[in-house]
Amino acid sequence: MSKKVGIEASFAIAEAAKLARIDVAAAYPITPQTHIVERLSELVADGEVDAEFVCVESEHSAMSACLGAAATGARTFTATAGQGLELMHEVLYVASSSRLPIVLVVADRALSGPLNVWGDHSDAMATRDCGWIQMFAINGQEAFDLTICAFRIAEDPQVLFPVMVHLDGFHVSHVVEPIILLDQEEVDSFLPPFTYPYPLHPDKPLTIGAFGPPIIYSEAKKAQEEALIATHTTILKVWDEFGKRFGRSYAPVDTYRTEDAEIVFLMMGSFSQTAEVAIDKMREEGKKVGLVKLRLWRPFPFEELRRAVRDVQLLVVFDRALSMGGTGGPVCAEIKAALYGEEKRPKVVNFVGGLGGRDVLPHEFEQMVERGLALAEKGHERAYEMIGVRE
Repeated sequence: MSKKVGIEASFAIAEAAKLARIDVAAAYPITPQTHIVERLSELVADGEVDAEFVCVESEHSAMSACLGAAATGARTFTATAGQGLELMHEVLYVASSSRLPIVLVVADRALSGPLNVWGDHSDAMATRDCGWIQMFAINGQEAFDLTICAFRIAEDPQVLFPVMVHLDGFHVSHVVEPIILLDQEEVDSFLPPFTYPYPLHPDKPLTIGAFGPPIIYSEAKKAQEEALIATHTTILKVWDEFGKRFGRSYAPVDTYRTEDAEIVFLMMGSFSQTAEVAIDKMREEGKKVGLVKLRLWRPFPFEELRRAVRDVQLLVVFDRALSMGGTGGPVCAEIKAALYGEEKRPKVVNFVGGLGGRDVLPHEFEQMVERGLALAEKGHERAYEMIGVRE
């Protein structure tokens, strides 16, 4: 039976990998992800997980080892953060274009320089075009649940894409929370044994990742793009089944107090919980403020987003990454593109904050509403404003 325990989110993710009955984990330690694979290595060493744990010399090697394992039909897992994710970057494209259902948990972290080990979404945004399914957890419970779901989604014969589960470094990864852990029987009933339809085998040699000259490359990428978009249906189906079985439902876009909201925040990750505190206070003051939480990042949930903000007057997009020399926050740029051409759409303003692990407090979300209203009315020279920068 499921049980609620006080557990660090990183340890809960290791438990999820254990319950998924992984065959192979290849990993390299990096803050703030280390606790995930450190705990998983203990579970393997103690015989609680019947899996091969491959200690590699870098994150590039970790993802390369995952490629080989997944290609033979092994249920494969790894985790990383920040610079480690960027060192994997080259190999991430190979995993998605080869349709290898690897599950990767990322404890999101700021990128150098200056050197910073604390959390923001810089690393996630740098990998948004790698062709992976990507989803963002708000807290430890979501990180545990979405990791279980990630195996089911990735390995579905209609999907066969790798999946990233993102959680905020330190703000979630190192926090001890009351988390409901499923038991082995429950996970076994939800996650069937993995049977990869195209496994490598010495008796039947085949080529993966062959040279693609210009005459076929465009068609290959078009096919990959269409297949990734089509995974949306399976993602919804898996999340719906998980909700019916275990009582915790997930959707590509979640809302909080948006029924009559005129002003709505949009963001991803754990800071949405802080925003909810500010929203509750503003609601008590008579301000019609709500929140849209974007959980599914790739494939992007266009229709769900448009429905969620259709009746909103002002959309305040909060980014935890900066597109240098560009439009400000990368999430806001995507939101504006998704809403472009819609007959009924809100005004959109963008704030960037929480970089390098800096906290954003409830009163700062209140300030974003006031400043957002002023910007929407008067306009502004820059595409965004940064929150919490000392003068």
